[in-house]
Amino acid sequence: MWKREDAKSQGVAENSSVASGFGKSQSFDSSNSFSDSSRSAATIGQGIRIKGEVSGTEDLFVDGFVEGKLNLAADCCLTVGPNGNVKADLVAREIVVRGKVEGKVIARDKLQIGSTGEITGEVQTGRLVIEDGATLRGTVEAGRMEVSKADTKAVAAAATSTANKPSPQPTVLGSGTAAH
Repeated sequence: MWKREDAKSQGVAENSSVASGFGKSQSFDSSNSFSDSSRSAATIGQGIRIKGEVSGTEDLFVDGFVEGKLNLAADCCLTVGPNGNVKADLVAREIVVRGKVEGKVIARDKLQIGSTGEITGEVQTGRLVIEDGATLRGTVEAGRMEVSKADTKAVAAAATSTANKPSPQPTVLGSGTAAH
């Protein structure tokens, strides 16, 4: 993996960016991102449009257009930037919204809606932070999230059925993990 110290020793500029639009190609002030995470995030920039399912095991910053599903692993943070336009179901440990989101939002730990953020749809989260100026339309279920016995049985059944046959696509389980 590329490290800043390696770049200095090789004479590479610190602010170089990744041309593909992924990786830490866009720097954003972590004090404004609401996140305590110091990890770099993969980026979907303004010029990127994605239709389909996006899943991953690292933090993600979305400042482009995504339609479909965004599902991040148990310890990941999803940030929708001020230019982000997401028409998808979102699942992550922590979700920060500073752009527009339409769909079901499940933030297992915390959902933060910035002053420029707009959410339309169903929201489920452990903790909810809303800044002045934010817009939230739909249903909200905030507080300690409990998994019902029926959900637990469905997750176990899905895990058993996918474990017995190979799958080209990851199967999303209710607990936020993916079986391969």
